[in-house]
Amino acid sequence: MYIPKAFHEDDIAVLHAFMQEYSFAVLITHQDDTLLANHFPFLLDVEHGPYGTLRAHMARANPQWRTFDETKEALVIFQGPHTHVSPSWYRDDVALSVPTWNYSVVHAYGLPRLIEEDRELYNILQATVQANEAHFENPWTLQMPDEDLQKKMQAIIGFEIQITRLEGKFKLSQNRSEGDQKRVVAALKDSLSPQTAELMSKRRKD
Repeated sequence: MYIPKAFHEDDIAVLHAFMQEYSFAVLITHQDDTLLANHFPFLLDVEHGPYGTLRAHMARANPQWRTFDETKEALVIFQGPHTHVSPSWYRDDVALSVPTWNYSVVHAYGLPRLIEEDRELYNILQATVQANEAHFENPWTLQMPDEDLQKKMQAIIGFEIQITRLEGKFKLSQNRSEGDQKRVVAALKDSLSPQTAELMSKRRKD
C-alpha cells in the first residue's frame, strides 16, 4: 500500500484497536491467475503471534476456502470511516488546493489455515456471537439442540490467519495546517461524516 510519511501508522496497539472497532473486513486470496475477495466479520486474538491472529468463518459453499495455501499470503483489509474533503473548507493555500478523500485503513497479511475441528470452530462461533451481541440489551446466545448445532456447523468452515505484517494508513488531513484541520473537522461534524471528524479529532490529540 502506498503510504506517505504523514499518514503512516505502525503502532501495533493502535492498529489492533482499529481492527477490533472496524472488524467487518475484506479477505483477498489468490485463485489461479486472478484474485478472490469476500467480506467477513473477523475476531482478533492479540496474544497469538507477533502481530496477532485473525479468525473467522464462511459458508462451506463459498469456494474461497479452497484457495487457501499456507505458502501464499492472504490479505485482509479493514476500513474505517471515510469521506470527501472539499477545498472550500480550507483557508490556507486555497488557490492551489484540490478536493481529496480522508480515510483510514489497515492491511493485515498472513498465511491462512483451515479450522475444521468441532471445538475450535464452535469457539469461533461463540466468540463472534458474544463480540457482536454484547452491546444489545438482550443479547442472543448460541444455544440450540446439539443435533441442530451440528447441522449448522457442518455448513460452515472456520479459518485463522496468523498475521505476518501490518500496514496502517490514516489519511486525515495531517498534511494541512492546524487551522485547516480544525476547519475540516468542523465541516465534517455538521455534514458528510461525523465519524471521520471524530477520528480526526482523536488523532490530533495523539
